Amino acid sequence: MHTAEKKIPITDVDVVALFGPHEQHLQLIENRFDTSITVRGETIILRGEPAEIRHIEHIISELTYTLKRTGVLSLADVSTIIDLVEGGRSSSTPTMASEDLDSVILWGKKDVIRARTPKQMDYYRKVQRNDLVFCVGPAGTGKTYLAVAMAVAALRANEVSRIVLSRPAVEAGESLGFLPGDLSEKIDPYLRPLLDALSDMVSPEKLKSMIERRIVEIVPLAYMRGRTLNHSFIILDEAQNATRMQMKMFLTRLGQQSKAIVTGDITQTDLHHHQESGLRTVHQLFSGIQGIDFVEFEKADVVRHRLVAEIVEAYERDDARRTQQRVG
Repeated sequence: MHTAEKKIPITDVDVVALFGPHEQHLQLIENRFDTSITVRGETIILRGEPAEIRHIEHIISELTYTLKRTGVLSLADVSTIIDLVEGGRSSSTPTMASEDLDSVILWGKKDVIRARTPKQMDYYRKVQRNDLVFCVGPAGTGKTYLAVAMAVAALRANEVSRIVLSRPAVEAGESLGFLPGDLSEKIDPYLRPLLDALSDMVSPEKLKSMIERRIVEIVPLAYMRGRTLNHSFIILDEAQNATRMQMKMFLTRLGQQSKAIVTGDITQTDLHHHQESGLRTVHQLFSGIQGIDFVEFEKADVVRHRLVAEIVEAYERDDARRTQQRVG
């Protein structure tokens, strides 16, 4: 995809009023498009696909006109203008049947990301209806990938103002200070799968900008302590490697107008034998609490290469054989 850059000077209007407090108006625009938006003084720099840049130019032009005419801009004004411009843009989008649209989670960078199985659709609907969803199951079922897609979709819809992605760094014993390199180099091997999923959904320029502006945070579980996350979409991945106390710590980070997904595979814990996985007891602890729900994928729900399902099944058979030998 060809990437272009366009600089738009802002003149004859108050920059703070146009951009919004803490640049909220620009963030609302950026959430809806793949184009990266950077501010340098009184200049907006757009980096992205040329057609998208033209749409954003149109939006900024309409915002400037509205501000000059009324003297004030609200988030509602910005959202309305974006919707009007996007309405024109979507007219060139191929039409889809309503039942197909129901399964669409995110219009991604290259492809439409949708629920592909009944269980994935159940996952999607439960996340829409609840503030906290636990999703467990084997590798290849889309637990993490769909969770990230739902987070990006919520950000684009302005339902949240940031995305926080986390994993326990079990292999490092969470003692990241003893590893070589800066924080980014230390945590990269543990958080790379989350970054890879994001890279499928957001252009490199925009993802870099979102990370720099902390709209997207990718942090080890150990660095979540002491925080309260408001207006956030929070994902804890590989949660089978979180201890009971770590799970409690993570779940109590949930703030106002936030949503969380916890994913994991309880058959693949890397914790030491004396440590209890915090994911094993969540159903027993939280079943029946309004706003919390559960999704359980099985090997039949694997949507990766067909061999993944067979590999999972082979390990299950071997685990059953070993268990029987120990009992015998």
